[in-house]
Parts: sequence; structure tokens; C-alpha cells
Amino acid sequence: MKNNNDLLNITRKELVTEIHEQYLVAGADIVETNTFNGTWVSQSDYGLEKYAYRMNKEAARLARIAADKVTENEKGTEGARWRLVAGAVGPTNRTASVSPKVEDASFRNVTYLELVDAYYEQIQGLVDGGSHIIFIETIFDTLNARAAIFAYMDFFRDTGLKKLPLFISGTIIDAAGRTLSGQDTEAFFVSMMNAEPFCIGFNCALGATQMYPFLQRLSKIAHTNVHAYPNAGLPNAMGGYDETP
Repeated sequence: MKNNNDLLNITRKELVTEIHEQYLVAGADIVETNTFNGTWVSQSDYGLEKYAYRMNKEAARLARIAADKVTENEKGTEGARWRLVAGAVGPTNRTASVSPKVEDASFRNVTYLELVDAYYEQIQGLVDGGSHIIFIETIFDTLNARAAIFAYMDFFRDTGLKKLPLFISGTIIDAAGRTLSGQDTEAFFVSMMNAEPFCIGFNCALGATQMYPFLQRLSKIAHTNVHAYPNAGLPNAMGGYDETP
């Protein structure tokens, strides 16, 4: 179970809620659910495929407890605002576009339809738990993201529920501005646009300074909202990170 953080939504509920609340008290408008590896595809590494739906539903419920609490506590005060929960749909630990075997370029360890099935279940759990937003994030393989988008559309069509706002967030892995599956900023945007997201942007991998030029390129062509949440960047030659919080 080591590093299976999504399991904490079931085993350490108070801890997860407390972390969400700390971000909200610090000033966050939106918190993401603790579901980065919340698909049965990713949970198969731990033999916990059958718990995927429960993990997502609980994760959204716990984040809502924190968001609703802070929203209520701030009512009537200066700067009070509605705090929101984004249901985090991670990339999974497999890729539909790139072979994990260097000796066999045609090999895949997951299919498109398996990804659709996994994402559908995850989105169902996130919606049932009370998410305000569906956030497909840390996209390194556009085909994986397309499967998530297809599942998102299928779920809301099948249930007849009003679609939650869709956020899409790619990950740039090098100074040329490409995703792991080889798309540059503009190609990534074009690949995502038929989903009509409320917001599109980048997260992870690069630090703020390195990410800046690619956000400029994205903002010039995007006809929707653009977001950014960089991390500390790529490690330096010593394995450390140069950027501070």
C-alpha cells in the first residue's frame, strides 16, 4: 500500500479533510480531490481495483466538507466567497500512445476502451461525492486525455445530469514545450477544443519561469479561460529544486 495516497480517502478521512481545509484557510478558491490515481487502472498496482469508485466518492465528499465549512464560516465577512471542489482525474500510470517496451513499438499495456471505462467510473464517483468541477489534469498523453473526455461526455449524456464545468490541464516535459506524447502547445490546444472546456492550461513538470512562454502561446490562441499551476520545476544537477514555494 506504500504511496497509495488515494486509499487515505477511506482509511484516514479526517487527515484528508484537514489538509483540504488548510489550503482553503490559506486562501485557495478551489481544492482538488485526492484522486490523482483514482482509476481502477492505477489501483490495479495495489490490487484495489474494486475500491476505485468508493475512493473517488469519498474523496469528493471529504473535500466538500472542508469547502462547505470554510464557505459557511466566512459568510458575512469581508472577502467571503464560495469555495469549490474540483474532481481530479489524473493521467493513470499507463499510456495509450507510447509503448513501454523499447523493443516493441506496437505494444500497449492499456487500451483506449479500458481507459474510458476507468475514467467513467472515476467521474461517477467524483460527481456522486459532490464535486463542482471535473479536472482532467497532468496530461502527458493526449490519447489518455481524449479517453477521459469521452468518458466525461458519456457519463453526463447517460445520466442526464447537467454537465459540470470541465477543466483540462496538460503537462510540458521539456524546454521545447512538448507533452510526453510529442505535441506542442498549439497542437495540444487543438486536440482538446471540441470538448469545450471551461478552462485549459498547464500544470506540473516545469517551474513558473519555464512555463511562462508556453502559457503566453496558449493564451494567444485560446478562446476560453487559461490557468497555470506550476510546481518547483525540474530537478537540478544535484537532484534538488531551485524554485521556492
